[in-house]
Amino acid sequence: METVLRANEANRRWGRGKVRQLIDTGHWQRPWPRAVVTHNGPLSRLETIAVVWLAAPPGAVVSGLTALELDELTGFDDTRVFLTLPQGRRPTTLPPTELHWSTCLEPGVDVHPVREPRRTTFARSLVDAASRSTHQRRVRVLVIAAFQQGLVNTDAVTEALARHGTCRHRALIIESVLDALGGIQSLPERDFTWIWRVLGLARPARQQRVKGADGRYYLDVYWRELDLAVESHGAPHRAVERWDADVVRGNEVTITGSRVLVFTSFAIRHDRAVVADQLLRMARHCGWTGRASTRDEFLNLDALERHSAA
Repeated sequence: METVLRANEANRRWGRGKVRQLIDTGHWQRPWPRAVVTHNGPLSRLETIAVVWLAAPPGAVVSGLTALELDELTGFDDTRVFLTLPQGRRPTTLPPTELHWSTCLEPGVDVHPVREPRRTTFARSLVDAASRSTHQRRVRVLVIAAFQQGLVNTDAVTEALARHGTCRHRALIIESVLDALGGIQSLPERDFTWIWRVLGLARPARQQRVKGADGRYYLDVYWRELDLAVESHGAPHRAVERWDADVVRGNEVTITGSRVLVFTSFAIRHDRAVVADQLLRMARHCGWTGRASTRDEFLNLDALERHSAA
């Protein structure tokens, strides 16, 4: 970035005396000892990132959400600057930043070979940002957004995960990659089967064919006696055309009289109590009178089942 330079680079270009004069007279600024900014106004976001990176010890790289921001991932604004230092490297006094350490910062593999500020590759940044998140939904949205915006591919994420080793949310990152690619074309069958069985509902038909005004449609799950269908979306906005077709299809089915519930694959896997509650209330609305588990019973069984699966 031409407006933010290392102090020694500025001295080499204009001479130490000239640089000192421009700073002393307020035409330029030195927000940190190793960084010179060639104007006297407020720093932009990109200039702030560059200053933090220049202030860091040798070997430091911009990483995580900040590196993703530099590489044009949109929709995840964060005012922090994330840096990763080589393992064992002691930080000097730095501007406000969030520091991490790593033993894997190999140029060309973990770190982009030419871009500045020096930063981790997109796939590595994505894995770092996702594994540092405290919220599962944010992990899923982050990974899917990276694929939707065409900024990463499966091989790169797989390699980054392999090099990262054990990390938080690893299974969810992989699951989200599959959803982003359309690998989940229907319900996560095992999880949804567990839900309706615990509730006490009868076995539904799968891929039930129905006829709408514009053609034939297939429902993921259908209870004929209740005229109740359930549809799942893995990543509905992955392709606008596909999402639009799914919405039209759902409307056509509803027009014929069937009731349709729509859940995301994430909800079916991770928010089973919410899915169960809505499914049960709709089943009751459709006339089902069987005995169902109470909410407390469901939550206890859900906890036990997840513990057993783990």
